Amino acid sequence: MKKRILFTGGSGKAGRHTVPWLVNAGYEVHNVDLVPLNSPGVTNLQADVTDAGQVYNVLTMHRDFPDLDHGKGVQPFDAVVHFAAVPRILIKPDNETFRINTMSTYNVIEAAAKLGVKKIIIASSETTYGVCFAEGHRDFHQFPLEEDYDVDPMDSYGLSKVVNEKTARAFAERFGIDVYALRIGNVIEPHEYEHFPDYFANSEIRKRIAWSYIDARDLGQIVHLCIEKNGLGFQVFNAANDTVSANTPSRELAAKHYPGVPFTREIGEYEGLLSNRKIREVLGFKEEHDWRRHVKI
Repeated sequence: MKKRILFTGGSGKAGRHTVPWLVNAGYEVHNVDLVPLNSPGVTNLQADVTDAGQVYNVLTMHRDFPDLDHGKGVQPFDAVVHFAAVPRILIKPDNETFRINTMSTYNVIEAAAKLGVKKIIIASSETTYGVCFAEGHRDFHQFPLEEDYDVDPMDSYGLSKVVNEKTARAFAERFGIDVYALRIGNVIEPHEYEHFPDYFANSEIRKRIAWSYIDARDLGQIVHLCIEKNGLGFQVFNAANDTVSANTPSRELAAKHYPGVPFTREIGEYEGLLSNRKIREVLGFKEEHDWRRHVKI
């Protein structure tokens, strides 16, 4: 039987590419969002995941009418992927961004854990590294940015993601389940590669995100690998492609924009400063969409 995946926020920028990837990989995907996703093979339910009662109902309802036919009651989900969130600052008031992102994550993880789901994947963010939405110029502590970094954002969005990681860890410890938090880099949809020549001409544009990117389709692969990798408990993974989104070597970028920030290890010439070494070594990630496949220089 196909694994059943509950996916929150599948209609958003990252989700609308990740969900079809999972369907093509052979999963049954049920998208929970305020807006349905029109994608083949995907079922939808409109719900507000900041409401704990709605989240509990989402996890204990049939996906679609054919589910009524077997007469065996509601079948459990094999994994929950939680991407639903306010996606950045300056969309809603800061306190609402924090409330929505933290409470929705708490609700989803709590309900899934108490209902016996053993695999939960949540969307964290590169903003946890503290520079993306910082006030004024702020240096990173070190390069490359890896998962043991002392995350210290000063904004409501990045802070909400740090809190969500702590929530994930608490439930993983309490229930003995796998909860993986993905610190997702700047998500690039296929049509957005047209902007890369502008990024190359002005490296300042992507300075705050350390020139990171994750192709939305490669993010689908990462989520798939997380679903299939069992027994790791709580984990944080950077979700990024292999290289910087620039045609300038990584150390040269760092020296120009972050002079004096130390490197903790040797890196490849164009290696991503938001390091994906852990997902390559632990999950077996192999990127399929290096920007060089899509951008003419």
